[in-house]
Amino acid sequence: MSLAVSSVLVVPVAIVLGAIILAVLLFKAMWRVAEPNEALIISGLRDKTTVKDTSGDEMGFRIVTGKGTLVLPGVQAVRRLSLDLHAADLQVDCVTHQGIPVHVSGTVIFKIGDDPGSITNAARRFLDQQDKMDSRVHNVFAGHLRSIVGSMTVEDMIRDREQLTGRTRDASGSEMTKLGLIIDSLQIQEIDDPTGYIKNLAMPHTAAVASAARIAQANADREATEREQEANALKAEAQRNAAIKEAGFQAEVDRANAEAAQSGPLAQASARQNVVEQETRTAQLEAAKQQQILVATVIRPAEAKRDADIATAQAASKVAELTAEGQAKRTTLDAEARATATRATGLAEADATRAKGLAEGEAIQARGLAEGAAIKARAEALATNPEAVAMQGLAERWPDVVREAAGAFAHVQNFTVLDGAAGVNRAVMDIASSGMASFEFLRGLFVPKPAAAEIKTGTPSTNAVAATNGVHAMSSTGGGDTPSTEG
Repeated sequence: MSLAVSSVLVVPVAIVLGAIILAVLLFKAMWRVAEPNEALIISGLRDKTTVKDTSGDEMGFRIVTGKGTLVLPGVQAVRRLSLDLHAADLQVDCVTHQGIPVHVSGTVIFKIGDDPGSITNAARRFLDQQDKMDSRVHNVFAGHLRSIVGSMTVEDMIRDREQLTGRTRDASGSEMTKLGLIIDSLQIQEIDDPTGYIKNLAMPHTAAVASAARIAQANADREATEREQEANALKAEAQRNAAIKEAGFQAEVDRANAEAAQSGPLAQASARQNVVEQETRTAQLEAAKQQQILVATVIRPAEAKRDADIATAQAASKVAELTAEGQAKRTTLDAEARATATRATGLAEADATRAKGLAEGEAIQARGLAEGAAIKARAEALATNPEAVAMQGLAERWPDVVREAAGAFAHVQNFTVLDGAAGVNRAVMDIASSGMASFEFLRGLFVPKPAAAEIKTGTPSTNAVAATNGVHAMSSTGGGDTPSTEG
């Protein structure tokens, strides 16, 4: 039972595998791939991809380049068209416009164009004759080259070969396009002249070049001859100079021989001279040594001490200068400070003086006002009671009067009293009497004199005047002994 089942399963698997293999083989047989340098021309069934010619008619075949496509075997035919480069050698016998036969050699490099139109034209002309493309292209270019050379001279072809190449390319371009070919390069390599015309054209230039060469050679020969003569002259001069030098050398040899004969005495004299020179040199060195010792032991220490003293003096001078500068700066700063303080003090004093002056002025003004008021009051009192005012003034000045009266005794050093206490009392009474007399005198000046009626009736004022006069008279007559003084 199991064997039957296995056989039943194997048969479908084999069929599937066979179908896959058959499909792969069919696909491989039907699939065509175009190489980069070729085009596939597929003919048979018509489809939308068939190309058209320049007139718009369909060609009935399909072109494939650079990719793969399916082809039905037995129904469609596939052929390959090479897109490689081709080279055609040109060997053309031509006749120029002058009737001179020439042979032109060149090379044309061409290929089938890559566009569908060029491939179509080339496929319809060279699909089965690709090996004949070179000869066909040679024939095309040979005909146009003969035509163009026939319109040109040999001189034009030689001098302007690019014109020959361009005209040939342009004339062959339209026919190459119809053939589906494009020209990559056209080179005219050689132009041969069987008659020797080109050679004869070159003869004048060759003769001119040959003449110039002969002239150049003659000039070179002349210059070479001149150089040779100059070299010979230099050679003769060198020989002469050599002979002169040789004679000079011989003279030097003879002189050396003569000097050698006298070399003995000269050597002794020279030796003595050398000894004297060495002794002189030794004495000079000894003197120089003593001078150096003197310089090192005496002069240099003295110079060092002098330099040290100078440096010390300069340092002291510098210190004094710096000290003076510092003191000057300090003095300047102090003066500026004092000036500032004085300015401030002066301003303060000026303000104080101004305030004091204002206060004094106000005090003087007040005192003057008070004095004026007092004078005014005294005047009013004098008008009403002159005696009382006078007496008040005398009473205020009375101590000064007594002091002035006693001033006579201010310079008395010794005072002698003759009669004891009585004499002292008498002296005191005299001083008091003088003061009273002065008081009455002043009172008489300030108090107005009484009228006659007052005198007759004996008013108290008159009695006071009389009493005063009596006192004055007594003091002036002076009864009894008076004390004596010794100054």
